[in-house]
Amino acid sequence: MTHVLGRRDPEPSRETAVSGSLGTYRARDGSPGARVRIDLDGPHAGLVVGKRGYGKSYTLGVLAEEIVRAEGVVPVVADTMGVFSSLADLGANVVARPRVTADSLAPRAWCDLLGLAPDAATGALVWQAAAGRSTLDGMRAFVADADTKADRATRRSADNHLALAESWGVFAPEGLTASDFAETPAGTVLDLSGLDPAPANAVLHAVASGLYDYCVREFPPRLPWLLVDEAHAFFDGIAASALRTALTRGRQPGLSLVAATQRPSALPAVAVSQADLLLAHRLTSRADIDALTEARPTYLTSFEARLPDAPGDVLLVDDATESVHAVRVRERETPHGGDNPSASDR
Repeated sequence: MTHVLGRRDPEPSRETAVSGSLGTYRARDGSPGARVRIDLDGPHAGLVVGKRGYGKSYTLGVLAEEIVRAEGVVPVVADTMGVFSSLADLGANVVARPRVTADSLAPRAWCDLLGLAPDAATGALVWQAAAGRSTLDGMRAFVADADTKADRATRRSADNHLALAESWGVFAPEGLTASDFAETPAGTVLDLSGLDPAPANAVLHAVASGLYDYCVREFPPRLPWLLVDEAHAFFDGIAASALRTALTRGRQPGLSLVAATQRPSALPAVAVSQADLLLAHRLTSRADIDALTEARPTYLTSFEARLPDAPGDVLLVDDATESVHAVRVRERETPHGGDNPSASDR
């Protein structure tokens, strides 16, 4: 018998609703039990946590594999460590150094990205440029225009900040859009591993907000799942507002978000409280355990005592059915790039 977790009403549509293979139940002696699948039919907010080396990114890869194969859904993976490129074996499009359009960031986001106060002279000029132009070249031309009311020093300062953004190489008039992701059935892996935090945040902000707006505005042929590894790096940057929107409002229009992190204590409380699927690997940091304990549902008792010890084992909290399950995650079918290098192997 196979059990589907995350589905509020599993019986009537079990045969037709979309789901993915997650693994097996884990008995107290460690032996495998019945097969476990996870619901992919409806939108979800998920959180995968665990200390380094215990399978957090691996589990995210398993979810990505299942979403690639499932009908009616499509994954978009924010790959911060360059460990998900093997999804290309299943047909996913791997984009190295992805680029987005300049106008996919709102004027306020441009000020935040460049560390400018919007009510200061330089920030106000950048705000006006972002509001008035759709490309980075256009923004710089706007700033350079001598007819603007800004003085020369302000225009020089604004252009220096925009030149820095241009040097990152992540903005282009033909940048990725949400429709590009929807039209790639096997999904997209955004390789952000070579980017510094600011440009990586800029890309993810554009992607997350673009997917949300697309789902609100259109009728997506495939429901998108945004999978974000090392999510703490983005909830501390300009991508945070777009991720919060996806968490709190994304499910109604059909956008799912799964955030993975080894530092749940670094996430805002909303990232934990909004998760209807929590997959917890081994944790040893008191701050991380406390962060999850404080936000745990009332039906989850003895959370810390129930956390697994072995790599690949998870404690799955299913808020849809208000139940808790000990699960062993299945082996990946594509190579996992997150293993540590070994000096003896070399």
